[in-house]
Amino acid sequence: MVTFKSRFPKGSERTTALGEAEAGLVEHYTGLVRLAYLTLPPSLGRHRRVLVSHGLVQRALPGFRLRQYALRVPAQRPGPERHGPVWAVRERVLRAALAYERRPRWWPKTLPPPRALRPTLPVVWGLRLFPRAGDREEIALGQALSGVSADVRAAFVLCRADGLPEAHALELLTAAGASRADRVVRLARQLDAPAVEAARPLSLLRSAEFDACSVRIRPTDLLRRRHRFRLAWAVAAVVAVGAVVLTATGSAPGAKAPPTTAGAEAASPDALVRTPRNEWSGTARVDFTAWPPRGGRTGDRDLLARALATWAAPPAGARVTRTPDTATDPPLHGTRLLYAGEVDGKAVALFHDGLRAVRYSEPLSPDGSSALDFARTDNSDLTTAAALVVSRGHGTSRYLTAPWIARAQTRDLLRPGAPAQPLQVSKTGVTDPVRTPAASGPCHSWPALHLHTSPRIAEQHAFVVTDLGGLVPAHLTYTPPPGKDTTAWQPHEATGTPAQPSWARAACHLTELPDDVRTVNIWDFANQHLPENGGHAVWSCVRADTWRGLGDVSVRLTRPGAAARVVARSRSTAACSRYGRQVVASTRWRAQSGHGYLLAAGSAAVTDIEVTGAAQASAKGRTLAVRAPAGARAQVSARLAGGGKVTEIGRPAEN
Repeated sequence: MVTFKSRFPKGSERTTALGEAEAGLVEHYTGLVRLAYLTLPPSLGRHRRVLVSHGLVQRALPGFRLRQYALRVPAQRPGPERHGPVWAVRERVLRAALAYERRPRWWPKTLPPPRALRPTLPVVWGLRLFPRAGDREEIALGQALSGVSADVRAAFVLCRADGLPEAHALELLTAAGASRADRVVRLARQLDAPAVEAARPLSLLRSAEFDACSVRIRPTDLLRRRHRFRLAWAVAAVVAVGAVVLTATGSAPGAKAPPTTAGAEAASPDALVRTPRNEWSGTARVDFTAWPPRGGRTGDRDLLARALATWAAPPAGARVTRTPDTATDPPLHGTRLLYAGEVDGKAVALFHDGLRAVRYSEPLSPDGSSALDFARTDNSDLTTAAALVVSRGHGTSRYLTAPWIARAQTRDLLRPGAPAQPLQVSKTGVTDPVRTPAASGPCHSWPALHLHTSPRIAEQHAFVVTDLGGLVPAHLTYTPPPGKDTTAWQPHEATGTPAQPSWARAACHLTELPDDVRTVNIWDFANQHLPENGGHAVWSCVRADTWRGLGDVSVRLTRPGAAARVVARSRSTAACSRYGRQVVASTRWRAQSGHGYLLAAGSAAVTDIEVTGAAQASAKGRTLAVRAPAGARAQVSARLAGGGKVTEIGRPAEN
């Protein structure tokens, strides 16, 4: 039996059998693979993350050494598992997964990290592996995890899925090389809300969405693989002929071969991926990768070559726009062709490379210059990958709808209850012109798309998107106020009768949002009866999430006979999301009698509200109204049913 001895001072040395470590690895294999899979950078893609996570776990055994740290406090004796074989193997897996994301400063950004270049097992040829798709909650959790660093993801998995106490997770992260592990654990704790049951994150993390040991198998692009095989034979033949010629004639001193780059190969129309036309109806990944190429000029090599050349090196005079934090790097290997055709007097080509949607347009007439637009689209889904703006001008927009959209309509958000109007969609997926919302001036209407999916994807599923000026329209949702019929905090589609009045109050404020907004959700979190018979007021939280992962929040108060008024704002926050469900907000209000009041309201878990400062008061329940002199500074906080405390969102606006 082979044993290894750790290199520690005398008194902390301990040997362990390699067989014992192997048994622990096999027993906890699924959990270790899940830890590696969620810690690895999402930019690798699900197929590579599956293979790399298995490889990291399997490589944790060779050269295994069990490390036992000297105890600083004799009374705190850890259990055997804390420094046993499983602990040591978990540390090796975590260290390797964290190091995988780190890239040397001198390493080119266009290449994968050095560790990714190592030929390690397992290796899969001709197949793509990916975990089974989860529901909306699993997808939301995955998007939240992709927006944080690898060490924060690792801390979240250790504390939630593996059930380690925070002190043990802190020690393990420190041993694995994570910097500022205490801050990492604190950020991981903020990913979860205090009112969420402890079993819920555990069930989400152990679902099929994050189980890299239970995967689905699909073939790679067969046509592209065939083209690469032929290209490899052609290159081999050219090399062989060149070698024979050089051998026969010799080479000139100092001669240099013409340079070839991966970027030039990726910028070739032959390298574009073309998804089969009906693949969208049988794939578990319903996003831009399932779009087939459409349009009347998908076979126009000259147009595609000009578009890719402009993308690789924009010439002088070309207009280039991008959403925040969106790279404008040259085309990557695996870039897909989504559309090529003529729209509104322009030749348009749409591409997607897994992280970005790119639109190229050029005028059909000799006058004018080309344009290139970049938009971030990573981690898109059925709703956020439902349409792209293919053309915009003269106060209208045309959309290219996803292949799973069976019917399209338009509706005016400012007219709740009005029937949606039919929208004609061509055979290539391009819609008739749709009026764009007014960017400035009076807000008399707000057009939006009401899209219906094919029954082959989701039975009778409909949702609403709207144009905010970017390449990708924003998905609109609605969360109803807490009540007996609301069993869980879950955004609904903004198509139902309860959602339409709330969106009618908030639609005109969408002009304040940037063009890279992914989703906008309205949450009517509280209702309040105003003092002195002031009527019934609704507190709403409008949350706009961007493709960058950041979320901005504005709290609005709607009173009878008055327009909705913004009373508080907060930038880059988790408030009003499923990871920040407990909120409280306040504002000043003046009754018809002239008396000034401080109003406050909280979400469902709020049990009492307290006001300190110039105006001091407290009230049981979720709402408060107290007389307050004009200009008096006050701070509002609330206590939660679970024992926590929450402060108000942002700074309340003064009348």
